[in-house]
Amino acid sequence: MTGAYQTQTLSHLATEIPGATAVFRKYKLDFCCGGAVSLAEAASAKGLDAASIAAELAAIAPSNDEAPRETGALIAHILTRFHDVHRRELPELIRLAKRVEAVHGARPDAPNGLAEKLQRLTDELDAHMQKEEQVLFPMMQAGGNPFIHHPIAVMRAEHIEAGDQLKAIEPFAIPAPEGACPTWRALNAGLIKFADDLMTHIHLENNILFPAFETHTH
Repeated sequence: MTGAYQTQTLSHLATEIPGATAVFRKYKLDFCCGGAVSLAEAASAKGLDAASIAAELAAIAPSNDEAPRETGALIAHILTRFHDVHRRELPELIRLAKRVEAVHGARPDAPNGLAEKLQRLTDELDAHMQKEEQVLFPMMQAGGNPFIHHPIAVMRAEHIEAGDQLKAIEPFAIPAPEGACPTWRALNAGLIKFADDLMTHIHLENNILFPAFETHTH
């Protein structure tokens, strides 16, 4: 089975194996916007051992937190598990980042500039989610129409932009330095969770929700 995993695409593995996204995040393998390449290709590009990653995938226990596949249920899951959570967590991450920068900004390992990056991402992500909530998701819940490809294409393009902004934040999404204060530790732990959540959020839309309508005929 591990050999078969190596020839399958990251997006397919992330879709079929609950928990695979956490493995991909650990190795910084992009399963959302860059999910069209095989595990072997993605691992080779980063100098990683595809066989060992495949073995980790094979060892993953089933998870009960798998997203539903039916359109209405999946949209509801995305709204509550990701849209609502992003809106709740990002303002707090910005607050923590500003505090850490203000108190520890003189340290060479301080996350200087992080609050500004988070604010930019927050503003663009909120506008993106509003478009989905007000335009695309209602179209999908109504069964789609011949013009649905256009808003889907816009959302896919914005997902790529969000992925680029996430890459600017990822250097900070690591455990806090030794001896860091609780605020700094909370900030970094929150960043790690947010990065995981955003990539899973984009993956569910790009690789499960959108394709159901891109191949739909009316």
